[in-house]
Amino acid sequence: MIEKKDITGIILAGGKSSRMGTDKGLINLNGRLFVQYSISAVEPLVTETFIISGNPAYDVLKLGRFEDIIPNAGPLAGILTGLSRSKTVYNLVLSCDVPLIKTKVLELLIYAQDGTFDVVQLVSNGRSMPLIALYHKRCKLIFHELLKTDERRLHVALDHCRVKNVELDPEKDVFTSNINTPGELKSIAHGIKN
Repeated sequence: MIEKKDITGIILAGGKSSRMGTDKGLINLNGRLFVQYSISAVEPLVTETFIISGNPAYDVLKLGRFEDIIPNAGPLAGILTGLSRSKTVYNLVLSCDVPLIKTKVLELLIYAQDGTFDVVQLVSNGRSMPLIALYHKRCKLIFHELLKTDERRLHVALDHCRVKNVELDPEKDVFTSNINTPGELKSIAHGIKN
């Protein structure tokens, strides 16, 4: 298995959150910020964690925070920024809006990487999740070239990479994807424990 010293945690918190109406990573859920759930899940597996966001409110968390190298270019630019700042070969990328994510689920990505894949991503109920994935540093060059041509779609970028999917077992791996609306937030608020 890849060692902790060879993995950086990159938390993406730069989205516009238009459906939620507020910065999702800073939503308080049972006494913790959304982003803190992502940080807690990733930190046992990595040597360093930082946040990609233009919002200085994240500085309260005392982690490194970096703004996108290419502004307003979506998650592809956020991942590129993280890979550019990372000092490790492998990078566990996680969005800030998945408060039900657990470390044991992220471990599956690490176990699945044998060194030959550019990206190892979760798949749940047939839906791929490139914002819960392990990225090899070499993706940086691919993503930079695509962004130079104004290609911003992450799924298109992944078509240029060697990708392995890790299918979650719905019976065993309890997981809810990202939370986008106040209704989705309300539905999980009572079920989550600190």
